[in-house]
Amino acid sequence: MHVITDEACLDYLQVGHPERPQRIADTLKLLREQKDLDITWDKPSKVTDETIELAHTLEHIHLVGDPFEPFDADTPAYPNVDSHARRSIGGAIRALELAKENKPNFSLLRPPGHHATKQKAMGFCFFNSIAIAVLKARAAGFKKVAVFDFDVHHGNGTEDILHKVEGTSFISIHQHPAYPGTGTKSSNNCHNFIVAPDSSNLIWRKAASTALKEMKNFGPDLICVSAGFDAYKKDPLCDQQLEIDDYQWIGQQLRSLKKPLVNILEGGYSSDLPKLIFAYLKGLS
Repeated sequence: MHVITDEACLDYLQVGHPERPQRIADTLKLLREQKDLDITWDKPSKVTDETIELAHTLEHIHLVGDPFEPFDADTPAYPNVDSHARRSIGGAIRALELAKENKPNFSLLRPPGHHATKQKAMGFCFFNSIAIAVLKARAAGFKKVAVFDFDVHHGNGTEDILHKVEGTSFISIHQHPAYPGTGTKSSNNCHNFIVAPDSSNLIWRKAASTALKEMKNFGPDLICVSAGFDAYKKDPLCDQQLEIDDYQWIGQQLRSLKKPLVNILEGGYSSDLPKLIFAYLKGLS
């Protein structure tokens, strides 16, 4: 298993904000101490403006490069936020490079990205790493690329960027009602599977199985996974009931499709996040 990370991503925070450095630091500690998985440590790739322009407007790229105020109440204008956001893109691009070689991978970086639209940062996200990886894969010759987003919040930014883009399919399983309030309908190549608040993990698995079937019908050459771990029963930001074992299960389901996988971290804010990520990696392996 190749884990892509860079401890420079620990170098920003806002006191009390759930998207905090400990998410990565604690996960690194667990992965370095565990003996079950053979991990190869990797670094994010370099990212150019041309690559970011695959998914975002130049105006947005410039704004993230030099923000003059918070992007919204949840999304501060951190010092050097441009470097941190580009590093997350670099993790997704490196995961894509590894997927091309059929090497299992996981990008363990922050900030997340799936709420960032073509021209707006929001919901802790600045650039949409997964959408950029999809569009780069399409440009590199993959005919059909799917996104599978199991974060508890709808990946509205990814849908915004990929809607009606030829050769792509966006598949999301998420809670509704919940932030950001989107993803209630499916349209064209975007397929949304809703789970109500306080649903059991069995109900979630049933919805996930339906979503996986939709993706299998699409027949992707590559699957890009927005791996969010906030549908966990102890996560402070939503109301689902997933157990640790459910993340190993979803990893196993994705692996069983026998397609190259790009895996990147999105949400997940409980103190058990390291155990959830570890379970997912075991499922992938």
